[in-house]
Amino acid sequence: MATFDDVEFYPGDPIFGLTDMFNADDREQKVNLGVGIYLDEMGRLPLPQAVGVAEKRLAEQGASHNYIPMGGLPSFIPADQELVFGADAAVVAEGRIATVQTLGGSGALKEAADFLHVLMDANVVALSDPSWANHAAIFGGAGYDVVRYRYYDAANHRVDVDGMLADIRALQPGAVVVLHACCHNPTGYDLDAEQWVRVTEAVEQAGAIAFLDMAYQGFSRGLDEDRVAVDTFVASGQRFFVGNSFSKNFGLYGERIGGLSLVCRDADEARRVSSQLCKVVRANYSCPPAHGAQIVTTVLADAELRASWEAELAAMRDRIRAVREALTAGLHEAGVTDMDFVLDQNGMFSYSGLSAEQMQRLRTEHAVYGTDEGRICVAGLNEGNVGHVVKAIAAVVSR
Repeated sequence: MATFDDVEFYPGDPIFGLTDMFNADDREQKVNLGVGIYLDEMGRLPLPQAVGVAEKRLAEQGASHNYIPMGGLPSFIPADQELVFGADAAVVAEGRIATVQTLGGSGALKEAADFLHVLMDANVVALSDPSWANHAAIFGGAGYDVVRYRYYDAANHRVDVDGMLADIRALQPGAVVVLHACCHNPTGYDLDAEQWVRVTEAVEQAGAIAFLDMAYQGFSRGLDEDRVAVDTFVASGQRFFVGNSFSKNFGLYGERIGGLSLVCRDADEARRVSSQLCKVVRANYSCPPAHGAQIVTTVLADAELRASWEAELAAMRDRIRAVREALTAGLHEAGVTDMDFVLDQNGMFSYSGLSAEQMQRLRTEHAVYGTDEGRICVAGLNEGNVGHVVKAIAAVVSR
């Protein structure tokens, strides 16, 4: 009989561990560039004005705290589909999309992993090298063998497109391929439109099924522009999954609100798939929470609130670009002229090119926190701390 005597201690997630170290650091000038949270110029987690208005409306209306359906808030489903696939997408009008509300982007990954493992007997998942650590944790925990496809070309600071395509083509039929739709986490390097066409062809040739992880829609070039991967897969005629999250673009990190969609052959298939996705939801957590979905649908259904939200999202995107430029300009002034590749990256994250030893020195000597892999969250930079970060990076690369 099994006992708990040999249960090993879990040291925690490395990213959250960095935050614990940061919080325990008593130095006055310290910068947390480890955790993937968008912070404003004052270093605070902002609440979009539209979200605040929506919450006030819901409170005044006395929104119900009853259970919602297994598949999610009914008004959330079309709102989510419209955002992910576009207002005029034929695939939406034809009813070919099976969508369920999920517990953020992580929940979308978990639902897809369970659905494919149980119903389609999928047992291999291919992740980019590198990828978000929780991708491997979620699929591995669901019983998959995790393999990697080439992605980051460290020597040339770009995507190894040819290596990526070769590795995808070599996958066994039925393998799941997790692809970052935009704002690749952790590198910040994305594919262009022509490269996405080649990726869809490679996935189809392998007989694999794609999962597009779109956790950062709106943070690269815009809500519509960041759909290029989704649009390309729709045009290819393949069945594929999309997981999206409202943690970043709505600032609803703690509400755990996201969506999972599967593009199907026809409306009847979508109806049957939806029922099986709901079955997975029932087995995992019965039904999703209501409040975050109510906020999202309130904002997206109101033209004025939506316009306000889109304007604030654009401001977030522009600020991230501005701090990237400030970082590289400051490094130039400090004599570090070989990090301009940071400007080629998109979204909240940057692979800085710094070694594990240099990242550790940033922490111990300068109280600048990032991961040992060299990833920094540029959304944590602002006018008040970018100078300190520049000096710290210049110091560790000079030795």
